[in-house]
Amino acid sequence: MSFMDTIKDKLGLAKDKAGDMARQHPDKVDSGIDKAAQTADSKTGGKYSDKIDTGSDKAKDAMGKLGDEGGGQDSGGTT
Repeated sequence: MSFMDTIKDKLGLAKDKAGDMARQHPDKVDSGIDKAAQTADSKTGGKYSDKIDTGSDKAKDAMGKLGDEGGGQDSGGTT
């Protein structure tokens, strides 16, 4: 197995875990994203608030999509 194949496998596992987390605990994921955004905004003195808000909204959307995909299906499942 090549190095790139190993990396792809690891990234696939990480995506599955992120999808599981998004599906099982969406409120905690959103809360974590909000907390990270608030910390970043605080550390930058509010200078990049609009960009941070946009980024946190996109992160929430992406986690929602991961959760909807059903990453890490328990039983064979359908695609």
